[in-house]
Amino acid sequence: MNRPELTLQLTIDCADPQRLVPFWIDALRYVPDPPPGGHASWREYWRAIGVPEEELGDDAGELPESIVDPTGAGPRVWFQRVPEPKTVKNRVHLDLKVGGGREVPLAVRRERVDGEVARLRALGATVLYAMDEPSGMDYYAVVLQDPEGNEFCIV
Repeated sequence: MNRPELTLQLTIDCADPQRLVPFWIDALRYVPDPPPGGHASWREYWRAIGVPEEELGDDAGELPESIVDPTGAGPRVWFQRVPEPKTVKNRVHLDLKVGGGREVPLAVRRERVDGEVARLRALGATVLYAMDEPSGMDYYAVVLQDPEGNEFCIV
């Protein structure tokens, strides 16, 4: 049996994609996902393939709502507008791995993580807490929230 090609897209529910897209472009070092086939916007593309106007909404596809890894290694991320606000902790979250893993001395990992945390705070992230085990465990991470409150970790 032929299986269709599988690709991975990460979807983040949000109130305002235009608030989150610039943050996550900088956080992940991604770029806006260009509309296919030389179309000027995603809305133009969706119209060209026959998506009814009533399904598009007022501003759908006019500004970037998805981002991609320019190297092609990471998944596409789509910021899906939803009407309800975020109310509870995420059940799935992103780990941005900048520390280098346990092969790197803990002091160096801390420095890398803290540097990335400072960069992301300047972009609008909020620090929730550090995962810093004083019991001698060789682990350090910081939990943050994006501008809409979605949790993610810097490890």
